[in-house]
Amino acid sequence: MCAEDNMQVCVPSTPANYFHMLRRQVRRNFRKPLVVMTPKSLLRHKACVSALAEFGPGSSFHRVIADDAKLVAASKVKRIVLCSGKVYYDLVAARDERGVKDVAIVRVEQLYPFPVKSLTAELEKYPNAEVVWCQEEPENMGAWRFIDRRLEAVMANVPKLKAKRPVYVGRAEAAATATGVMKR
Repeated sequence: MCAEDNMQVCVPSTPANYFHMLRRQVRRNFRKPLVVMTPKSLLRHKACVSALAEFGPGSSFHRVIADDAKLVAASKVKRIVLCSGKVYYDLVAARDERGVKDVAIVRVEQLYPFPVKSLTAELEKYPNAEVVWCQEEPENMGAWRFIDRRLEAVMANVPKLKAKRPVYVGRAEAAATATGVMKR
């Protein structure tokens, strides 16, 4: 139902981006439905914070949020992990815990309209990296089935990027959203 710019679908992962997404929706001179997917757990997540300056003049909604961690040189980054929503915080915690410096984690904050320009700019930074889409939902329930072909098209237009296809990383297909078994 999103086709032909019929609506917008966003997954904000910071308070500032959530604010700017809502502000953008109200200030636009046209009206389109806005679908927002974000869990309540981010309201109390200690790492989910924004500086006051991110709400002020010169700030805006970011369709894609680059990795701002101290990593190896961009040409030595081995993997770009693209994700949306709260799984970002889990990925950063795991990367920091293991001391990994050659993996960039990039957040896709707007799923539709797909942020082709912003994502292209991010992928161009890391020409030698493989591209991974990570989600916490089962493969058949998250954004992967929507993202994969669009992401592949973006990758095809980044001439220096060695990776040609994105790789899915996440839970296998499932009939239910939750298994009901904590161990699993």
